[in-house]
Amino acid sequence: MALLLKVFLYCMVTAGVHCVHPLQWLPCQFTDEHVSLNSEGHIETQLIHREAMLQFGQKGDAPVNPHAVTFLITGSKVDLRRYLDGVEADQLECEVRRYSTEGIHIHWPSQEAKDYNRWFTCTVKQDKGLFTVTAFLRHPSDQPPPGQQDYRSWPAIADTEILTTSVAMVTKTQTPSVKATLSSEQRLHCLFAIDHRGANVTVEWYWQQRGERKKLFSHTSRTRQTQGSGVALKALAGGDASYTLPFTKMSSEGTYICSVLVNPLFGSQDVILHIEEPPRVSLNVAPVLSVSDGAERKIVCEAERYYPLDVEINWYEQDPAVAGQRVGAPLPKTLQNVLLSSHKHNQDMTYSVSAFFYLQASPQASGKQFTCSVSHKSLRVPIKKSFILQVEEPSSWMFYLFIFSVMVILIVVLVRMLPALLSANKKSKQNKPY
Repeated sequence: MALLLKVFLYCMVTAGVHCVHPLQWLPCQFTDEHVSLNSEGHIETQLIHREAMLQFGQKGDAPVNPHAVTFLITGSKVDLRRYLDGVEADQLECEVRRYSTEGIHIHWPSQEAKDYNRWFTCTVKQDKGLFTVTAFLRHPSDQPPPGQQDYRSWPAIADTEILTTSVAMVTKTQTPSVKATLSSEQRLHCLFAIDHRGANVTVEWYWQQRGERKKLFSHTSRTRQTQGSGVALKALAGGDASYTLPFTKMSSEGTYICSVLVNPLFGSQDVILHIEEPPRVSLNVAPVLSVSDGAERKIVCEAERYYPLDVEINWYEQDPAVAGQRVGAPLPKTLQNVLLSSHKHNQDMTYSVSAFFYLQASPQASGKQFTCSVSHKSLRVPIKKSFILQVEEPSSWMFYLFIFSVMVILIVVLVRMLPALLSANKKSKQNKPY
């Protein structure tokens, strides 16, 4: 019966079906390393991708997948599953690597009778980028580390080996990638937890971009020395090292690194901040444009103060009566005679550009809707601005002009003839016999 249950569980794992809560196992990739010297005496590292299983349980538990390297995580004060809660197991990407302490040996407060430790990192990412978690796994050993270059003589791990471990430290960010507009406040998330109290923890934040690196914040718990700002010290005492960026500028773009040092462990989380400023779109005409037949007008669609540079502007022509139809409506006609201005680089490092065309008014185009559509990576859907063309027939305005001209002429004639008429009328009254 036990054998059948084990086979059933293994089939579930290989089929990608996992227990949702609590998480009992997680398929992982074990990225092993083979380090050697080449013929020129330089160090070369060969990465070896091996099948592995992250399994939660007790010491002595049988492996869920007997054909993979099993990292059996036993209980500690830091429960890795707590930081993975709220998502399905098939949404998680897991990778285990060896971790080098570069020959540093420090007695870990919660370790058992064995004097030494072998260390591994386990990085778990949500496949849509919602979070990244890195856990340091401690595997007790009676063998001392081989030296500062311990990575050159890693102990071999068999394909079916079971490594009993516990979680010593965890770091997590829920903002691996942040998109921000200019002049906004951003909170860059970073948490950490350690399996024992009283640890000397150093938390630092760095910003780097194009080879430049700058320290933003630093705090050491034992000395209580603090440099910089942006992290609430009260929250930091509880493991919340989140950094607040009060006012984003174009120069704020880059990679922000939250690092946590508890000797000999050094964990970090990268938060990539992208500045994306949406364009402001406007037309140089009113929503209804009235022009005379045969007249020419320059129609301009302006996209202003956007970032980054790439923007797409298209002009379309369509009958407004069918524009709102979802089924059976003809596709809008793309205008081909559209010209683009050169990009303008504004003082705030944003860009502006315009797309324009020359409209020849004709009776056939009267009533048509012309739409400017602007697409940019900061927008979920394009911004659209439209106007409807009304073309006036020449006969109508010429007729009104003729009538107006006739009336003006008649008034002028009457004004000039009125004195003569009055004079003639006066003479006729004087010559009339009594």
